[in-house]
Amino acid sequence: MIGIEHVGLFSKDSEALKNWYIELFGWKEVYTNAEKKTYFLKADDGSMLEFCLTKEEGAPFSKSTEGIRHIAISVDDFDAAVKKVKDSGAEIVDDAAVSAKGIGTMFFKDPDGNILHLIYRPEKL
Repeated sequence: MIGIEHVGLFSKDSEALKNWYIELFGWKEVYTNAEKKTYFLKADDGSMLEFCLTKEEGAPFSKSTEGIRHIAISVDDFDAAVKKVKDSGAEIVDDAAVSAKGIGTMFFKDPDGNILHLIYRPEKL
């Protein structure tokens, strides 16, 4: 089996960013390296995000502009998740909408400006 274990997010305050995700989504911290300020959070479905301390502030992301544009967060209760995101004060990029097929989407930013895509699918892909 081959799959994606985790996505890494680098931050100038990796601990605060990790805590924001715990508060909003209730994910469990499964690994901590306090000295390096590296943390892993596990979502209910087993997927993980890694939070690492940025070593070089302002360093270029890569040699080109390509890169990850958003992380999609799957939810079972779209309305409750939308309310929780809005109550958190997160910056909304595209407000909540539900398609004719019942697919709910919303885009918002975490405290570091990473774009998150809240998604509800009545039928999983």
